[in-house]
Amino acid sequence: MPTSAADLLSAAYNDADRTIDLRRQIHRQPEIGLQLPRTQATVLDALAELPVEVTTGTSTSSVVGVLRGARPGPSYLLRADMDALQVHEDTGLPFASEIPGAMHACGHDTHVAMLLGAARLLAERRDEISGQVVLMFQPGEEGLHGARYMLEEGLLDAVPGAPVSGAFAMHIISNLTSGSINVRPGPMMAAADQWRMTVRGRGGHASMPHSAADPVPVAAEIVLALQAMVTRRVDVFDPAVVTVAHVAAGSRDNVIPEIAFMEGTIRTLSPERRRDVVTAVQRVATHVAAAHEMELVFEHIAGYPVTVNDPGVAAQVLQNARELLGDPAAVVAAAPVMGAEDFSYVLERVPGAMAFLGACPPGVDPGTAPANHSNLVVFDEEPLPAGVALYARMALQALTD
Repeated sequence: MPTSAADLLSAAYNDADRTIDLRRQIHRQPEIGLQLPRTQATVLDALAELPVEVTTGTSTSSVVGVLRGARPGPSYLLRADMDALQVHEDTGLPFASEIPGAMHACGHDTHVAMLLGAARLLAERRDEISGQVVLMFQPGEEGLHGARYMLEEGLLDAVPGAPVSGAFAMHIISNLTSGSINVRPGPMMAAADQWRMTVRGRGGHASMPHSAADPVPVAAEIVLALQAMVTRRVDVFDPAVVTVAHVAAGSRDNVIPEIAFMEGTIRTLSPERRRDVVTAVQRVATHVAAAHEMELVFEHIAGYPVTVNDPGVAAQVLQNARELLGDPAAVVAAAPVMGAEDFSYVLERVPGAMAFLGACPPGVDPGTAPANHSNLVVFDEEPLPAGVALYARMALQALTD
């Protein structure tokens, strides 16, 4: 008889101490980037206790585990990212980061612990599974395209003859109601692109601007023109964000510099809008510079695609949240988040969904709680077993006859 939602949640809470202890162990020793040897070793040690076939990455310190069910069938992927951020932790937690300048400020430590907890629940229920659960432990989510490396190394074909046919991931969020599961069909998170531009003029003495070609006011004009471009050229129902985040020019008060440098980000929710806005940013900046007889050098660095949830899978997530946690816990997100996620690469290839697990600490207003990526962010650990149960429930439903 299939495990009920109540039994699955009870099993996850019975194992809560192990989940939380593992999370805290990883939190103390954060690692950044694509090579995470200590975190990888922790994952491998935990998987060694389970009937899971393990492979590790060659270009990164990724881990892929395959848990085979009692009968043949499709493969279903569950993902956790493992990397931390270049942030110095100031939370004062007893298990705070022991590594200066590194912190699990985005909660990836909780993702790893929850997925390992789900692996334990699923291993105990292999007789209910027709197919395979593929466990994806990914480095380099924070801007380094770790998921893409894993796909290039054959992630979706981890089980020969039974490629991955569906996928699910969760992301913990510190300023959403603790224990809530937040998801929506369609775009869940934005595409993220980086741009850089250099306005090249002609340097000179600050007292004689007429004999120079000052790039600073031209750069300022470009900043304003980009804001007008977004508000007047972009459909509000297919939105975009263009942010100028870094401006640099000059060295002292009496020198007109030769160049002014700017860089920033573009966030969009559809491939069409993404192409249009990248082109428009370059066009506007180039023409403003040209109007002042200056040269503009533009560079576009493509980031993560739009994270698009399959409507059917998103509905399934909400139904499972209701069955596990009750109706109030199942929240249809009102709008996409303009942050980006490289789980988007997986969702471009197979139907699936990403959901947000709320973890605002007790007694804290979600509206003022330090957000993910803050040096002060704290995640409520109480809902971690709920996340464990949801991971397991999604796989069991996908792989039950």
